Amino acid sequence: MLVALTVAVSVTALVLAAWCGHAAYRDQPTKDWHFIGMAVVSLLALAQLGVGIFRLAGGDRPADSTVIFVSYLLGALLAVPAAGFLSLGERTRWGSATVAAGAVVLAVLEVRLHDIWGG
Repeated sequence: MLVALTVAVSVTALVLAAWCGHAAYRDQPTKDWHFIGMAVVSLLALAQLGVGIFRLAGGDRPADSTVIFVSYLLGALLAVPAAGFLSLGERTRWGSATVAAGAVVLAVLEVRLHDIWGG
């Protein structure tokens, strides 16, 4: 995996978590700007999925199971969009808190992806 991309996804996810956590603290629901932030983080996770599949197709293998690695890649891709979808149903501060939690989950998944690859 590309360490720089993993760090970029993790940092942007944590920035999104802080931003949405601050909105939840201020008793605000998710707004359009939050969804733009979620889209940026999701695009980075999609790029990471592409890089991961490209590396696997090129013959590189993770230190652990390939199935587990691909599962974590898919989970990382879906963590923030799933939280964003749930936040649409909860248009209170808890929607923002849900997105913040999803972004923290993504950051943790990134650490685990790095470990699975052999970092």
